[in-house]
Amino acid sequence: MADSADLGYLSAAELGRHYRDRSLSPVEVTRALLERIDRYDGRLRAFITVMADSALEDARRAEAELRNGEDRGPLQGVPVAVKDLYDTAGVRTTAGARILVDRVPTWDADAVERLRRAGAVLIGKTNLHEFAFGSTTINPHFGTCRNPWDSSRVPGGSSGGSAVALAAGMATLALGTDTGGSIRTPASYCGVTGLKPTYGLLSRFGIYPVAADLDHSGPYGRDARDTALLLQALAGYDPRDPTSAHVPIPDYSAALEQDVRGLRAGLLRQQLDLAAPAVRQAVLNAGQVLEGLGVQLQEVELPHEVLAVPASTVLMFVAATEHHRPLLQERSQDYGDDVRERLELGALFSGPVYLKAQRIRALLIREASAALRDVDVLLSATNPEPAPLIEAPPPAIPPIRFTRLANLLGFPALSTPCGASPEGLPLGLQIIGRPWDDALVLRLAHAYQQASGVFDYRRQRPRLDAA
Repeated sequence: MADSADLGYLSAAELGRHYRDRSLSPVEVTRALLERIDRYDGRLRAFITVMADSALEDARRAEAELRNGEDRGPLQGVPVAVKDLYDTAGVRTTAGARILVDRVPTWDADAVERLRRAGAVLIGKTNLHEFAFGSTTINPHFGTCRNPWDSSRVPGGSSGGSAVALAAGMATLALGTDTGGSIRTPASYCGVTGLKPTYGLLSRFGIYPVAADLDHSGPYGRDARDTALLLQALAGYDPRDPTSAHVPIPDYSAALEQDVRGLRAGLLRQQLDLAAPAVRQAVLNAGQVLEGLGVQLQEVELPHEVLAVPASTVLMFVAATEHHRPLLQERSQDYGDDVRERLELGALFSGPVYLKAQRIRALLIREASAALRDVDVLLSATNPEPAPLIEAPPPAIPPIRFTRLANLLGFPALSTPCGASPEGLPLGLQIIGRPWDDALVLRLAHAYQQASGVFDYRRQRPRLDAA
């Protein structure tokens, strides 16, 4: 068998080629990734449940199908990690909470159904901030998830385990969810690519909710090409989700190859001025790379962008508190301290405050839509600083300061690695597009990644065996 690191860091696209020329098999790759999970996850805590037996069954099935000429597409035999917020039939779905530790659904979330139809290998359920209601993935019930680039630091949250699984070569693709930055922050901190799609593009059926009108399901890959492959399998109408949209689904992989010359990108300067110097410089350097590709860069201002965090906080906390009210009354002692405090805070917001937050949301949608008539995408740092230490006090500028806006808008937003801090920690560039322009967002990320080579896992990987 090839070295597990080499197999763990192959892309989905590369695995597909190897499977079809029979130089690798899905069983060989799945065994290698399970070996890596066994070796490294005791320290990293990326997984809550490792699905070793069923993953090998999935891999054997995919191998037999490919051998018999039954081709399900590019995800066939590819190991995928699933955030433990997605229901999986016969496999516990805990939402990272002690209260749900024994919950075993009898159905699959829509996204999981689609992965099974595509022939993917479900390798395990990943760790998250309890009930997806936090941004660190410091989980008091299932262990603190650690950043593979520096295990003394957080991976971000709430989808921290999914991003860690990718960065550590323990999965090829992963699913996350994003209510206020929960896909993009871990992507930024861990040096992978994460997309929060347009609201309604992916079904939320079978996903434990935080705030229904802000929640998004979304794909992770180590690069934009793999992220596009996973998005292709996930996108589409689902009648079980009332917010699911009837829209044409383009070929996301084909769109990657289109030229970016002539695209217009608006730099959100008011966000960039709040970022740490290393983050600011990395984003400016990324802008120069894009300009070298023929992208026209200009500064853009959203006058009321500063209100995105307080408005989304009100909407998110009120919705989460209402959903958790029965459990909170019966079993408040079983919640982690930080999540319980947020839920109690949500009960304090008044009706007029909630309505004002909705008006701010409408205002921000108008402002962003107007800006995106003059440019094709908006650019910013994904987070103000690199991943903080696990033991550090809360930062002065919250890590979700730059990501909350896109959840209020419902517009597609992606984080791509764009450099490193002086300590070698990944930094993220956020790309926000118009509604249903997910393909363009991925295209720009792909062009940037190809030109910059930043955090290319063929050359640069976390030193997982270091002390």
